[in-house]
Parts: sequence; structure tokens; C-alpha cells
Amino acid sequence: MTDLIPPDRLNTPAPQTLDLLLTRRSGSAKAMTAPGPDAEQLRTILTAATRVPDHGKLTPWRFITFTGEARGRFGAELARLFREANPNAIDEIVALERRRFERAPVVVAVISRANGNPKVPEWEQVLSAGAVCMTINLAAHALGYAASWLTEWPAYDARVAEVLGLTGNERVAGFIYLGTPAAALEDRPRPALDTVVTAWG
Repeated sequence: MTDLIPPDRLNTPAPQTLDLLLTRRSGSAKAMTAPGPDAEQLRTILTAATRVPDHGKLTPWRFITFTGEARGRFGAELARLFREANPNAIDEIVALERRRFERAPVVVAVISRANGNPKVPEWEQVLSAGAVCMTINLAAHALGYAASWLTEWPAYDARVAEVLGLTGNERVAGFIYLGTPAAALEDRPRPALDTVVTAWG
């Protein structure tokens, strides 16, 4: 098997791929249930995500996965940190934080790790991490799962970053929740192309 696409296939229509792109929609993390991707499927999803554009071949991103009991253990850390920052929070709200990562069977944290490479602007490295998040969504959709790309407060909290083991140049690009939708996914209105497309000149 070769990584090179034969010339006669470069312009071959791929209607199934287009259908995948045109039907993708986000699922609500609060409305997900088991099953989620198994270990082999998750590996496939993440392998697909590594094929995004990456100027300079810097790999300016990495993954942290949360499955099984790890979701609850991380949730306990979130509840502790939330309580420290909000000592007057009612127990029900703290309990929601404890269960945050249990909303879906699998959660993937995409970590952007843009560095100061003089030949590759930091912005391009950050965009590559965003492309990783989107590709995870698409790959999950291709396997029949729902996906939700969220950040929420844990993505921006320095104490959470410490619990995750992030270094100085790392930040959370997204927490991707993966699972089976508990109900049919609803689409949202999409912009009419004429409102977002202009032809220069």
C-alpha cells in the first residue's frame, strides 16, 4: 500500500465523502450515550486527525484521552478546582462539574503546542490544531458517532492546565466529546453562500 494517490484517481468524484461533509453536524454532549468509539476506532479517529496540514512538519498538537473511570477521576479534579474558585457554589452545581466528562463515553483533549519556529508563524500552528479538532469530528461522523467540540471554562483555567500536565506553550484547543446520540441530531441553519462569499475584483 502506498501513500501516493495514483494520477488517475486525483480527480475521481467521491460522492460518499461529499455526503459525509454535507451531513456532518455537532451532537450535544449532554445528549450522548454509550457506546462510544472503542480503542481501535479511537485510534483510527486520531490517526485521521494527524493528517491535517502541518506547515514545517512541526506536529504542533497532541492528544489526551479520557475513557472509563478516568473521566470521573478528572471530574473530581474539576469539582475540587471549581469549589476552590467558587466557595459559595451549591452542591448541585459542583456535582455537575464532577460529572462534566461523564456526559460522553469518550473525551479527547486536543492540545495546541505552537512554538516559536521562525519559519512557521504561530497562527498557522494554532490553525493546524483547529484542523485536528475538525477532523476528529468528521472521522467520528464517518464511524457513526456524534461529536461535540467544546472548550468551556476548563480550557482556559491555569489550574486545570496544571492537572493536565500542560507546559508553558501548550493550551487546550478543544475537548471533543464522542458518543452515540441519544436522539436524532438536529441541524442548525446554515448561512446562504451569497452572504459569505465574494469574488475579489
